[in-house]
Formats: sequence, C-alpha cells, structure tokens
Amino acid sequence: MINERQTGNFKHNFTVNLLDGGLFGFGLGFASFTTMIPLFVATLTSSATLIGLVPAIHNVGWQLPQLLLAKRIAKMERVKPYVMFMTVQERLPILGLGIVGLLIPRIGTKAALILTFILLIWQGLGAGLTANAWQIMISKIIPGNILATFFGAQSAASNLLASLGAYLAGILLVLLKPPYDFATCFFIASGFFALSWIFLNLTREEKNELPAGGFTPQPLWQDIKSILRRDRSFTNFLISRFIAHFGTMAFAFYSVYAVKILGMNTVQVGVMTSILMITMVVMNPLLGRLSDQWSRKWVLVMGSVCAAASALLALVIKDLNLFAFVFILNGVAGTAFWTIGITMSLEFGEEVQRPTYVGMANTLVAPAAIIAPLIGGLLADTFNYATTFITSAVMALIASVILMLLVSDPRKPGASVKPDAFNPE
Repeated sequence: MINERQTGNFKHNFTVNLLDGGLFGFGLGFASFTTMIPLFVATLTSSATLIGLVPAIHNVGWQLPQLLLAKRIAKMERVKPYVMFMTVQERLPILGLGIVGLLIPRIGTKAALILTFILLIWQGLGAGLTANAWQIMISKIIPGNILATFFGAQSAASNLLASLGAYLAGILLVLLKPPYDFATCFFIASGFFALSWIFLNLTREEKNELPAGGFTPQPLWQDIKSILRRDRSFTNFLISRFIAHFGTMAFAFYSVYAVKILGMNTVQVGVMTSILMITMVVMNPLLGRLSDQWSRKWVLVMGSVCAAASALLALVIKDLNLFAFVFILNGVAGTAFWTIGITMSLEFGEEVQRPTYVGMANTLVAPAAIIAPLIGGLLADTFNYATTFITSAVMALIASVILMLLVSDPRKPGASVKPDAFNPE
C-alpha cells in the first residue's frame, strides 16, 4: 500500500521536477554547449581547438567529479540542500557569460576569452558536483517502477523546449547587434535557469534512515575495488558502457559525411537535425515507460543495436531523403544510452552504496566519452568515414553482446509488480 502522503508527494515531486527539467532545457536552448556557446567563443578566437573545448569541458565536468563526493552523499539524511547549493554553481556562470559578453568592448577579446573559459570550467565542475546527489535525490522521490518514465518525460520536455529556445536564440542573433546579441541570449538563459531552480526547490524529500550506529567507512578506492570484485554484473555493465561510447562515436560525423560525401545542403541538414530532436522527444517517454514495464537491460541492448544499424545505414543509403532513417536510429540509440542508462545505474547495489555506484557509472567511463570522438575523427582523417562508421557499428554490437550475456537486470525482485505510481492503491 502507498499511503496518501506518499501519493501526494509523488505527484507533487513529479510535477515540479518535470517543470525544473523543462525550464532548464529552455534555458539551454539559449546557451547550448554545442551551438550557442561555441559560436560565442568563435567571435573571440579563430582556434578550432579552443572552440572544440567548449562541449568537452562541459562533458568532462559532468562525469569526472561524480565519484569524488560519493561517500559524503551517502552520509546525508537529505541530499536536497546540497543539490540546491551546488546547482547554483552550474547556473550562475551562464549569467557571468552574459556579463562578459557585454564587457567585450571594454575589456577586449583576449580577456573575454580567458574569463569565458574560467566560467565554463566553473560551470562544468558545478554540474559534475551536483549530478550524483541530484540522481540520488530523484531515485528517492520517484518510485522505482516509474523512474525511467520520469527521466524520459523530463528529457522529452527539456529537448522540446531546448529546440524552441535555440530557434528563438537564432532570431535574437539576427536582430541584435554585438555586444547585445549573445549577452541577451545568456541573460535569458539565466532567467529560465532561475525559474527552474525555484521549481527544483519545491521538491519534497524524506529523510534517509541511516544505519544504526552510523557508518564505518573504508577509503573510497578500497570501496571501488570491492564493488568491482564483488559485483561482476555491475563491472560488466561499466565495460559495456565504456565500449558503447565508441559505439556511438559515428553520431558526431553523420551531418559532416552527408554534406561532404553525399552533397546534402544546409537546409536538409537542418531538417535532419529536426528529425533527430523530434525522435528524441518522442522516444524518451516511450522507451522510459517500456523499460519500466519490461526491462532496462533489453532496452539498452535495443539501443546498441540501433546505434550499429544507424552507422551501417549511413554507408548504404545514397538517397538523401532516406538518410532520415540514420538520424531516427541515432535518436533511438542516444535516448536509450542516456535516459535508460542513467536509470539502470541507479538500481545497482544497496541504498547506502548507491552514490558510489552512480559515481562509478559516470566517472570511470568518462575517459571513453573524451577519447571516442577523437578516435572517430582520427580514423576519418587517416582512412575515411566508412572506417569510422564500421568501427562504431562493431563496438556497438560488442557492447550489446556484453549486456546480453554478462549483465543481469539489477531491478530488485518484485519491483516490476509494484502498484502504478500514477494510480497507487
């Protein structure tokens, strides 16, 4: 039985955190780490290396720090106060970017570039130091049988509003003159981040029941070695996730390949990007619900197979209209990898060790997230895009085989037969 208070808290928490994610995504549309901020940096420098560092700093910042605070998070009765403080550190730097943008005529491009990267490092570290605790908080307030559905719905809302935000940001860049163009976009993004923070702060979190007598913690690295040695299924899950990064490295090159090799024009690239975004908006809640009702593991396997299929189809398809299927499979695979992968990582281990498990699932695979795109580009430059795509497909299939044969679905016995959280009885 789920009591009335739990039911009310669930519906409340689902709503406010969905609004948090949607508004945060809307803000990201105005300050995207893959489009808007790199474009801003491109006005300060012609260095492709520095421009390429923008998404890299964000991705590394998100993944690497997550393991460092696992022990501290495990000892917290409530993680929300920590989340609320740390998430300011990932939102406030975007406001700083807006101020830097306005000050460019006074401080010059060199100083603006240095300040920009200081703010980006601050933002990345803030995101990474928030991420573990935020995931733990969500796993506490959202029932396990609806967890992937929630992540899917939140991601769908975020992606949809991010697309709208990016469209509006593009209009602002045309209408406004420097230094007000990018600065205005970053200020608007900061406004939406502030709104999303308000809704996140409305989250109702119950206190943890900490073990009687407190903790007798061992050193973090000892804990990591113990988990890797004892929990073979989780270890194989990490290996699969590591390899899967190489299985998705082709994704970054589809648009470039279509333009350079197949002759696709920029309008068609925009259409393909829209198809990708629409696919992710649709598939996030669908795959989330499917994994809740069926299996996290097998939805991830399906995602890896779709990643391999997209890479191979990119080589086979010559009709530019049919190339949309490559981006559709890309969207399915990407959704499975991130939304279902995050959900599954939250279900390994006992509750007291969950922050360590979550940190390991992100920090230990971070090197692959950094190296894979570089290797994909190196293969394309040294040989051709076909080599990159075939290698990516092979790695995706290897990841799927490891999942199928060596990883057990970590969902606890009976979890799949809990009352529906939307209609608890």
